[in-house]
Amino acid sequence: MAFEGLSERLQNAISSVGTGGQITEADLKQMMREIRLALLEADVNFQVVKTFVRRVNERALGSDVLESLTPAQQVLKIVDEELTELMGGEREEVILATSGPTVMMMAGLQGAGKTTTVGKLANYLTEETKIRKPLLVAADVYRPAAIDQLQTIARQLDVDVFSKGTEANPVDIASEALAYAKDNGHDLVLIDTAGRLHVDETLMNELRNIKAAVQPQEILLTVDAMTGQDAVNVAQAFNEALDITGVIITKLDGDTRGGAALSIREITQKPIKFTGQGEKLDALEPFYPERMSSRILGMGDMMTLIERAQKDYDEAQAEEMAAKIKDATYSFDDFLEQLDQVNKMGSIKDIIKMIPGLNKIPGIDDLNIDEKDMGHLKAIIYSMTKEERANPDIISQSRRRRIARGSGQDLQAVNQLIKQFNQSRDMMSQLSKGKTSGMKKTMRQMRQMSGGGQGMPGMNLPGMDNAFKTPEQLEKEREDKKLQNRLRKMKKRR
Repeated sequence: MAFEGLSERLQNAISSVGTGGQITEADLKQMMREIRLALLEADVNFQVVKTFVRRVNERALGSDVLESLTPAQQVLKIVDEELTELMGGEREEVILATSGPTVMMMAGLQGAGKTTTVGKLANYLTEETKIRKPLLVAADVYRPAAIDQLQTIARQLDVDVFSKGTEANPVDIASEALAYAKDNGHDLVLIDTAGRLHVDETLMNELRNIKAAVQPQEILLTVDAMTGQDAVNVAQAFNEALDITGVIITKLDGDTRGGAALSIREITQKPIKFTGQGEKLDALEPFYPERMSSRILGMGDMMTLIERAQKDYDEAQAEEMAAKIKDATYSFDDFLEQLDQVNKMGSIKDIIKMIPGLNKIPGIDDLNIDEKDMGHLKAIIYSMTKEERANPDIISQSRRRRIARGSGQDLQAVNQLIKQFNQSRDMMSQLSKGKTSGMKKTMRQMRQMSGGGQGMPGMNLPGMDNAFKTPEQLEKEREDKKLQNRLRKMKKRR
């Protein structure tokens, strides 16, 4: 995922700050060097890095540590505030017309995901705003299959497309689409303009003419996060030619260093309005600078997690599930239902990173739940009868053998899953009743079952046991481990 390398480097740099009452110049010099390197490696624009480091340095140097804050926490607060400011400070909403249809013009180079983003934006706006009847406009007449792609997306969303084929002039298409929208009650016109492999004057002239013809409320530029500094250069060129109103960054879920998101706002002075994190038409998220900063600095992002959960869970369902958990009547059917809901929210690894504190648990980065492993779990559960799924306590050894045969898994895997399920159910019941005694023991048992290659694949949560230890206990364990390593090395030398 984007920012992983940057996140780790920044957190390490900040945690290296001294523990006295003030941040010394020596502390700050070392930390600033690490931050500078981390940002440059993430492909953040050099000038942006220079300005950012200067701002943090000026605020942190000699800064009195606030009451109850360590120097590292004080610097973390400063870096968080400056990162947030670097990315725009506050979320900027899309601009909607006060009367008549809202017109949005989508621009970008080929390969940035512009046409897919048109569909994502139409889907988002119909769900989250007063927009109810969007019209997608096929104004890209040059790229092979661009019109077909837009029509396919429109069918998936059940919305209309305005197209005049590949022979028409894109400016005429945009003008006629706006007139059509007014006549047919469309409240949003999303114009998918042509892209190029690189910025050229012919493209820019065409886009300027479309802008003059339809007077859009928004000109949104789609850029590919994986192109790094090129994304910033593209944004700068389009902004100079069109005076864009905002940016949508795509492929932020890919193996990218994330520098574009940290540079574009500072270079163009135009807001990042959305990020695309996946191929599905619902994989578009509003961009909140403060939330992105928190995620980069390892402080989680509970607001985004809550919003994702609210989209997929209704209140009655949640209350019913909470009651079952409290009474320990939670069944395998409930487990399957929740598994599907969680999958809609994203990968388990990404969800964990949004929960403050969980990402600090040693070994959590090694957590990787494979889709195939989840398929194996589902196969076991689907091989149970309806009665067995509802009441796991009736599953005898002979029933377990039958389930193993039906699912294509071995008996040990079936036994492990049922035992882990029962222990999890008990633990959740204790938590819901406010009881924590015995929970640590249950967690240890679950780790022992899933560790050492003996448990069900994907069920192990490395380091979760550490969530129940104090910082002093963790520090003592680290020191003991270091001492043991030194003793082993001394024995080897002998």
